[in-house]
Amino acid sequence: MDVNEHQELSDIKKFYDSVYYKDKTTDTSENRHYQNLATKLGINTETEILDVACGSGEWLLACSQRGAKIAGIDLSEKAIDICRSTFKNGEFLAQAAENLPFRTDQFNIVSCLGSLEHFVDPVKALKEMRRVASQDAQFVVLVPNADFLTRKLKLFRGTYQVDAKEHVRTLPAWNDLFTEAGLTVTDRWKDLHIVSIKWVKLGPWYAWPFRALQAILLTIWPLKWQYQVYHLCHNTNNH
Repeated sequence: MDVNEHQELSDIKKFYDSVYYKDKTTDTSENRHYQNLATKLGINTETEILDVACGSGEWLLACSQRGAKIAGIDLSEKAIDICRSTFKNGEFLAQAAENLPFRTDQFNIVSCLGSLEHFVDPVKALKEMRRVASQDAQFVVLVPNADFLTRKLKLFRGTYQVDAKEHVRTLPAWNDLFTEAGLTVTDRWKDLHIVSIKWVKLGPWYAWPFRALQAILLTIWPLKWQYQVYHLCHNTNNH
């Protein structure tokens, strides 16, 4: 990693520590969206899962409640401190995803939810995810879609994480990225976590009708117009 990439990582880390997770605290409330995802992926007591860019651990909480052995890594030390205070068990490290401090063939599920677009070197990070995963592991990656219809209509310009780094690709471009990293996409589905009263009521009240309309539209729009899309991947060598 060159000097510029090191500086970029430092700037991103500063943003997440001092802005994104500044006021974040432990949250052990049940998240219906993550519970549904855990069911879809078959998370159970035999699961050894690594969540890359785990944040404060909401997704890993759903996995832990099903008996999975959990590990998380995030660039933000603040986020990792929250995880360590939340979980009695599990391994949590504050480090960049491009160099994962885990042994080869350790996990049977590796996840990266809503974060790959912020990485300095996403291909290198994905290759590291492959390295620490078993040959038959599942990889579940949630990424934003550049063809999101609201974005194309200039009504949405990205999350405020764009202040750190945000490289949004089309679905074909994401597929090319996964292929370059040695992963084959075997399934894709819509991310509908915003279909909730909690999400609709974020922000000022006068924006609620627009947010509610957007949430409803996402349930009927085709995959190519979605805001975010889940990609289930497997090691290309197994296909």
